[in-house]
Amino acid sequence: MTSPHALAPSRQLLNKVPEVTVYFWVIKVLCTTVGESAADFLNINLNLGLTGVSVVTGVLLVVALFFQFSANRYIPSRYWLTVTLVSVFGTLVTDNLTDNVGLPLEASTLIFGVLLGLTFLAWYLSEKTLSIHSVVTRRREAFYWLAILFTFALGTATGDLMAEVLGLGYLVTGVIVTSLIVVTAVAWRVGLNSVLSFWIIYILTRPLGASIGDYLSQPPTQGGLGLGATVTSLIFVAGIVGIVTYLAVTKADVIPSTSDGDGDGDGDEARERGGLWQTVVVVALLVGVAATGYFLRTSSLQQDATPQGAAATAVAAPAAGGSRPAPPSPLGDLSAFRVITQDTLDRLNAGDQSGATARVDDLELGWDDAQARLKPKDKAAWTEIDGRIDTVLRELRATSPDPGSEKAALTALITALG
Repeated sequence: MTSPHALAPSRQLLNKVPEVTVYFWVIKVLCTTVGESAADFLNINLNLGLTGVSVVTGVLLVVALFFQFSANRYIPSRYWLTVTLVSVFGTLVTDNLTDNVGLPLEASTLIFGVLLGLTFLAWYLSEKTLSIHSVVTRRREAFYWLAILFTFALGTATGDLMAEVLGLGYLVTGVIVTSLIVVTAVAWRVGLNSVLSFWIIYILTRPLGASIGDYLSQPPTQGGLGLGATVTSLIFVAGIVGIVTYLAVTKADVIPSTSDGDGDGDGDEARERGGLWQTVVVVALLVGVAATGYFLRTSSLQQDATPQGAAATAVAAPAAGGSRPAPPSPLGDLSAFRVITQDTLDRLNAGDQSGATARVDDLELGWDDAQARLKPKDKAAWTEIDGRIDTVLRELRATSPDPGSEKAALTALITALG
């Protein structure tokens, strides 16, 4: 048994994290969805941009972590506020690497997977346990929150890779993720290591939450319920507040003190024997299946992206100033996106701001759906147009839109599409 002195220099506390119950997973998914929509709202509606949102969220996260670490026990409101902010910040880390640095989602997935693995390795070598039932020192809590951050970043990268780069969409991605969660839960019931099961499901609930939020917020024409990001966020925030309030009153998710009194997780260690070999086998299996699926899907997309002779670029919209056709894009026929962009500009010129804002939704959804087909043709060309579309979205969805800036962004996008 580990003596209390072995935990020095960290002071022993009551457990700082909640018991894993159905409430835990429900709030986790709700926090994930709110984190996704909150990042989009700050980035696009308030026009802060990824950098601005990252700075604001980073500061708020530091403050939340300060209060979380200063507590000597688990406090539901502090804990779940921190989880929500980690969700936003972890999403933004991946988005910044993708949009600002240009790092492919494949690379982000590998990097965050390795960082998460190294975090668990350092945690185990230092503490001899990864049990969340023994987060009773500052050092263990630091490892815990670092792992949480990497799970959100990894979950974001994995979910976006499946839904966007591989063109599966968020509905199919949600179905796949849900199936993996169910399989993991069943495996845990029949003997899979509980720590391994917990962290696998924790990672997978990130893309699951994004898929649910996407389904609720998207318009019916895109297969969603049409609630919109704002209404969806408000519903989920209300759910989080309600459940957290219930837990604060009932203490239903407070982990009881360990029977041996030292909180070192010795009882957990006895129940977790065999975790190392199970982890090696399961991780190898997941990596093998993922790599095979990625190879088959990308091969299919590459075949679809292969130019089909002159007919692939023969159709071009007339240039704005005359009858000459626009030069063909390396991405192929983009006339559908030019039509939407021009229609949006026409509505804006007619003074129909709300109509233009609604119309630009079609541009965002259509472009996202076409990413898997277009990006393999010419990554540089796709990235340039994707950046201009992001600018258009920020301008038209700003809380106080500037017509001049909106028109300039739309005109620049039309030129790029031509």
